Amino acid sequence: MEHDSLQRWEGKVSAKLKNTTKEHAWPLVKDFFNLHKWFPGLPTCYGIHGSNGEPGCIRYCAGFSIPSNDSGSVSWSKERLVALDDVDRTLKYEIVDCNIGFKSYEAIMRILSDSDGSDGCMIEWFFAVDPVEGMVLEDLVSKYHVGLHLTAQKMEDEIANSTNQI
Repeated sequence: MEHDSLQRWEGKVSAKLKNTTKEHAWPLVKDFFNLHKWFPGLPTCYGIHGSNGEPGCIRYCAGFSIPSNDSGSVSWSKERLVALDDVDRTLKYEIVDCNIGFKSYEAIMRILSDSDGSDGCMIEWFFAVDPVEGMVLEDLVSKYHVGLHLTAQKMEDEIANSTNQI
């Protein structure tokens, strides 16, 4: 049993955008310095190093979606874009510093065609992290699931509104 607690945590969540093509969704996902526009509970996100969308750039994110190690303080992380692929519509990033207890955190987000053949698309978010003290993997996956579904809805609403204004 002790061995299991030392294994790396992995989670994967996905959300469908029913009326949004992957070509419309990708520019929103790859806008690395502006995650706060879409992700609930994250009022702050901005670049602190490099150019937005260039591998090696770093963003600062702050909010309340995952509690900090310091009770009562705002949760924050500094995240480095590791890779961005416009052909496969995939981005990979890692947390380089934070106050939420994440160690060795890596994540991949990608946009896929919807498997049902519709005009919609799917966002997948995969993460791997060392076990986090005071958290349970299933609860963390659930937070990602809820967050991604709310993000997908906000993206879909934004795309619909911008399409209707043309």
